[in-house]
This record gives sequence, C-alpha cells and structure tokens, in this order.
Amino acid sequence: MVFSSIDFIFRFLPIFLIGYYIAPKGYKNLILLIGSLIFYAWGDGWYTLLLVLSVFVNFIFGKLIAGHGQSNQTRKTRLTFLWVSIAINFGLLILFKYTGFLTENLNLILNIFGGSIPVANMHLPLGISYFTFMTVSYQVDVYRREIPAANNIVTFGTYVTMFPKLISGPITEYGELLPSLRNKNVTLANIEEGLQTFIIGLGAKALLADNMSTLWAGMSRYGYESISCPYAWLGAVGYSFQLYFDFLGYSLMAIGIGTMLGFKLPKNFDHPYASGSISEFWRRWHITLGRWFKKYIYFPLGGSRCSTIKIVRNTLIVWAFTGLWHGASWNFVLWGLIFFALIMLERFFLGKYLARTRVLKHVYVCIIIPLTWVVFALRDMGDIGMYFSRLFPFGGSPDFITTRDFWNALSDYWYLLIACVICSLPVTEKIYQKYKGSIVTKIILLGIFIYSMVVVHNSSNNPFMYFRF
Repeated sequence: MVFSSIDFIFRFLPIFLIGYYIAPKGYKNLILLIGSLIFYAWGDGWYTLLLVLSVFVNFIFGKLIAGHGQSNQTRKTRLTFLWVSIAINFGLLILFKYTGFLTENLNLILNIFGGSIPVANMHLPLGISYFTFMTVSYQVDVYRREIPAANNIVTFGTYVTMFPKLISGPITEYGELLPSLRNKNVTLANIEEGLQTFIIGLGAKALLADNMSTLWAGMSRYGYESISCPYAWLGAVGYSFQLYFDFLGYSLMAIGIGTMLGFKLPKNFDHPYASGSISEFWRRWHITLGRWFKKYIYFPLGGSRCSTIKIVRNTLIVWAFTGLWHGASWNFVLWGLIFFALIMLERFFLGKYLARTRVLKHVYVCIIIPLTWVVFALRDMGDIGMYFSRLFPFGGSPDFITTRDFWNALSDYWYLLIACVICSLPVTEKIYQKYKGSIVTKIILLGIFIYSMVVVHNSSNNPFMYFRF
C-alpha cells in the first residue's frame, strides 16, 4: 500500500488512527502491531508470515544473546548466538534478494564448461532490506549491552513492523524508539505537526517526483542512442530530482505518521544537493543508512583510526556493501565503487581544494551526482555506456548534438525544474520552520494536499522508487 494513494489516505489511515487514539495507553503497541501487519499483508500477502517469523526468531535470539536465565553464560556463547542470528537474518535477505543474481553469475562460469543451473528469481518481500538491518542492529546492540533485550514480544514486534518505517525506512535502532514504545506522547500539537509533515512529503512525491518521472522515462522512449547531449544532461538532472523527492517524500510521510503516533523518527535527508563535496553529500543523503554502515561495519573494522591502507580497505568494504544493498545488479556494485573512488580522492587530494572554494565545490557536486545517478538508474552496462556517450559526445556525428529534443523537453518541464531547485535548498525549510504555525502556511498546505489528491486521483499508482531496494 502506497502512502500517496487514495486507499491509504482515505481508508486505511483514518480507520487505523481512530482505533489507535481511542485505545488505552497499554494497548497502543498492540493496535500498532496489528495495523502494521494488516498494512504489510495488503501489499505483500503471504510474505507477512516471513515478517512474523523474523519477529519471533529475533525476539528469541535477543534473549539468548542477552543471557536471560543463564547467569553463567560466557561471552563466547553469547557471541555464537549473535553470529547465528546474523546468519539467519542475512541468509533470508540473500535468499530472496540475491539468489537470482548469484545463479546468473555462476552460470557465466559454468557456461565455459558447458554447464548451467536453473536461475531462481525469488520474489523480493517488501522492506526486507530495511527490517533486516533493524533486527541485526538490535542483536548487535543487545550483545554490546547498549540496550536491554526486549521482554515483551508485542513491544519488539511493534519496533520491527511499525508501518510508517517498515517498507523504506528510516532505519531505526531499538534504543532510540524504546522510550516511545514504553510511553507515547500523543498530543494535539504532535498530531498537527505530523499531519503538516505528511502533507509536505505527499506534495514532494505527487507534485514533484511523479511529474519529473516522465522526463526520465522519455529518455528510453527516444532511445539512448538518439538523444542529444543537452537532453541527456537534462534527463540525468530530472532523474536526480525524481529520486530525491520520491525518497524524501516517503521519509517525510513516514516521519509525519510517526509523529502523529507519538514517535520521533530520525531525519533521513538534510538537503544533500546543497553539499560541497561527495563526502558531505553522503552525510546528508539517506542519513540512517549511512549511520548503520558506520556503526556496524566501518567502525568495527577500525574506522579511520588505523593505517591509510586499512582506511582504504574499510571504505571499500562499506561501499561495496552499500552498492549491493541497493540491488542485486552489477550497476549497483559499479555505483558503489564510483562513490568509493570519489570519497578517497577527496580524502587524500581533492578535499583540501574544495574546502577553499565557495561556489565551485557546489558546482562540482551538481555535475558529479547526476552522473552517478545515471549508473544507479540503468541496470544494463551497455545502456550505461550508450548514455555516457551522449553525455560526452566527443567526436560524435552531427545528429548527436541536435538540440530539438532538449528544447521540447525544457518547454514542458522548466517550471518543475525551478520548483525542484527551490525546494531542494536549505532556505526553503528555514522559511517553513519560521512560519509553519501561521494561518497562511496552513492554507498553503491545505492547497498542496487538495492538489496532490487531484493528481493522485487522475494518475496511475506510482510506488516509491526505494520499494524495490
């Protein structure tokens, strides 16, 4: 079920909120758990059983890792339970997300010897990459004694399955939600603030991301081999805004719903396109994913407090995993390695020069990031090569540089591009935070909601782009 759909906004959410608000405090987690399972089943049917199984297995292993009822349990035994739980969680993720990718690449080797095995393309359960990371972080934090193991399976199940963040994050840690799981602060002020945040997210998705999606879709309709250089750049910029406002929209709607329920979900974006380096960009983009990789991969490997060779190794491992986390395809691996190379270049050479500039560092980011998103978007390596040959048509024939397609597209999308640029700037949020309590702001938000609903009603259902990750 998509947050920006008629079914969710006018059917599921109102019915759920009524039940949640009238329920006594001691039963709100149970209502949220049941509502979240219904929400998940609506979108993924029988795979809800996999989610329930994950809750039960991780609840039990949390107790085993904590050593409940076994006062003489050794650190080695606890570590064994931790590794078994990690193997189960990541084993399921690999089974459903990477089996097809692994068998396809294994067949490339077997074909040399005249053999092959059937390619098993598994259905990808919604949100499995997200709830796997949340359950693994829980197990590790319990092992480190940073948090207590959950004693109530309803509380733990609510943490894992909470529908605002279940499908596409933000990726939360058990410890940061535990105070709200125990004592929710549901007030009229929180409901109003959450509703406003939800509407802003809805507008980002329905009015900006979904409209920009047709610009990028036009690239493949024309055929990458026939688009002009300016049109190729316009498409890359359009996709950059589409991806950003699509994921930002989901995150804001998730945070807004969480606020209405009495939870404070972590911020996932901090105006990444205003960054002055690629390293800064990744501190501002998908913040909770970057936080997870730092805490559970980068720092345990030694982080930056080690030799230069190990820093490079640690960063390479993190970015290889980051690429693969986004999808079982070689373009995601290449995408991750590109960011690894750029971040290392900045760390050991380019960063000191970028820090001295005020404008050029932002121009650098605005040029590099759309190029990386092209690699992210196109799964076929041939398509990537073809698209880049249009972005940089050096020595190309005259038909490579015709600009008719560019001007036609620009005449259709110029106002959306301007809106995207304005809405991606930090000053926009500063103005909103200053005047969000005013009646004018509320009237504008009401207009955004009504217009978004008209757009949603008149268009096909557009799922969020990060649902496939």
